[in-house]
Amino acid sequence: MGFVVAIDGPAASGKGSIASRLGGVLRFPVLDTGLLYRAAGVALERSGEDLDDEAAAGSVARSLRPGDLEGEALRTREAGEAASRVAVHPAVRSALLDFQRTFAAREPGAILDGRDIGTVVVPGAACKLFVTASPEVRARRRHTQLSAQGDPATYEAVLEDIRRRDARDGERAAAPMRRAADAVLLDTTDLDIDAAFDAALRIVEASRDRWERS
Repeated sequence: MGFVVAIDGPAASGKGSIASRLGGVLRFPVLDTGLLYRAAGVALERSGEDLDDEAAAGSVARSLRPGDLEGEALRTREAGEAASRVAVHPAVRSALLDFQRTFAAREPGAILDGRDIGTVVVPGAACKLFVTASPEVRARRRHTQLSAQGDPATYEAVLEDIRRRDARDGERAAAPMRRAADAVLLDTTDLDIDAAFDAALRIVEASRDRWERS
């Protein structure tokens, strides 16, 4: 396995933007693992199945292909809610684990962002970050993003969604969202994306230096 960067954290913390920029600098492939769960949730809803039906959700997750991770439908607030609901199912997480680990095994390295990358998917990752921010700041960021997409959701509704997803992601029995013991905490509450990326890049470069010397 090459140099793997595992980036975990809650919704709208900035981890996706950081992962994308790191991929450009390092020239590594980037996997937004949240898209896997969004794709599973959206596909399940389109089939008319219940998001709480673990067997159906697991079946859909096993059928996902790389091409299913594209499309604006996966970027909506509804897709995020569906993702959070199907992600609680052990069958879904198990079905998507091989996909993620195969991606992480790419040479010379890979970047994955999600909720359980450093704790479950690639616990041996050379570099681990846990990116977070206050719920209020994350809700403001997500509200701005959704408004630009034409979503009429209010800030208050988005904040409620953020808090509900945090609780669901952190309290689920299967691979709950948590900071790995060896992950570096990066709080972006008071940082714009440029400052957050600069901080993340310094962490990654230091980890890569240690990894190359080991």
